[in-house]
Amino acid sequence: MASFVKEYIDYKTIPIALALAVFGLVSIYSATYDAQMSEVTYKQLIWAGVGTAVMCIVALTPLRMLQRLSYPAYFLSLLLLASVLLLGKTVSGSTSWFNFGTLRFQPSEFAKITTVLAIAMYLARNDVSLRKVKDLAVVGSMVIIPVVLILKQPDTGTAIIYFGMLFPVLYWGGATRFTLLAIVAPLVAAIAALFGTTPFLISVIVLGTLLYLTKEHRIVAAIVFSVTVLVGISVQSIYSGLKPYQQKRIDTFLDPAADPQGAGYNVLQSKVAIGSGGFFGKGYLHGTQTQLNFIPEQWTDFIFCVPGEEFGFFGSTIVLVLFMGLLLRGITIASSVKTPYGSLVALGVTAIFATHVFINIGMSLGLLPVIGVPLPFLSYGGSAMITNMAMVGLLANLHAHRKEY
Repeated sequence: MASFVKEYIDYKTIPIALALAVFGLVSIYSATYDAQMSEVTYKQLIWAGVGTAVMCIVALTPLRMLQRLSYPAYFLSLLLLASVLLLGKTVSGSTSWFNFGTLRFQPSEFAKITTVLAIAMYLARNDVSLRKVKDLAVVGSMVIIPVVLILKQPDTGTAIIYFGMLFPVLYWGGATRFTLLAIVAPLVAAIAALFGTTPFLISVIVLGTLLYLTKEHRIVAAIVFSVTVLVGISVQSIYSGLKPYQQKRIDTFLDPAADPQGAGYNVLQSKVAIGSGGFFGKGYLHGTQTQLNFIPEQWTDFIFCVPGEEFGFFGSTIVLVLFMGLLLRGITIASSVKTPYGSLVALGVTAIFATHVFINIGMSLGLLPVIGVPLPFLSYGGSAMITNMAMVGLLANLHAHRKEY
């Protein structure tokens, strides 16, 4: 019996996910305690239960069935993303949810999983190679299509998660370093250009050096470098042509501290909460920023400040260690699975988790722009909880089938 459990049941990944979910419930209860919003915790508890059931179902589903469903599920998710633009409910300026009475469903969460499955299915074909422009374009389009539909909602935060998943999957799938650099370089130059001429010039020098060191065909490298420079110059030109209030919006997005009473308010309050927690925190239900509701709807995107304030550095470290354990388990499973499909799915799921954690905690600490990315298992949200649990179920499934060819 012990050997069976060790061989087929993922007794590491699942407990980590459940521990994070419990941490989330505890944090949400505290964040809504004085606001008389106990139903928020109750709903999240229900979603955690539903998510656990979904996790078990996914973990026990035959791997070949998941493969057969990869493309149909992907096209279904595209249909849902298109439909929500016409039939969805608008909340906080974003038309991202289907409304079923008291229940809401966010198809962009479901689409994250199906996109990973579809890409893995395509790259697992023997006749596909990411060294071919055609195959690279196909994979790129499989991400761009849902991203465009999500940006139409608009939901920039969720759209960015898809790109955070794409690049690790491309690398895992066999794309060359030059290919990845050629894709990333214009984006890096564009972002650097928004921060000023000096950051842009530094990025150009660094990117140019990296392109040279890849030792690809010099003409191709020169073309990529030229495009990178042109993109950066174009962004600077467009920014200069904007009206002052439009420039201020971009500046505030990149640096929330520039508008402490507006867009930067949540970030500043979050930093105060986390910084005031000290080593062991102020005690459960005793956080001043948390209990006095200085951070609006902190149980969603800024949930990390709750354990940071009430459990201090010690509590924050526990959360980070749990996430690190989850990510390491995902990479371990991706490395141990024998089939290309399973390995790519495991890596894609892990990349989604990593992108969420990196961006959300970066937002909470004021290191990254606020773009509305929830913290997996901790932030309030039914669709996100079920999706996260389903992805854990995928990892558990792949762990059980890791030795199959």
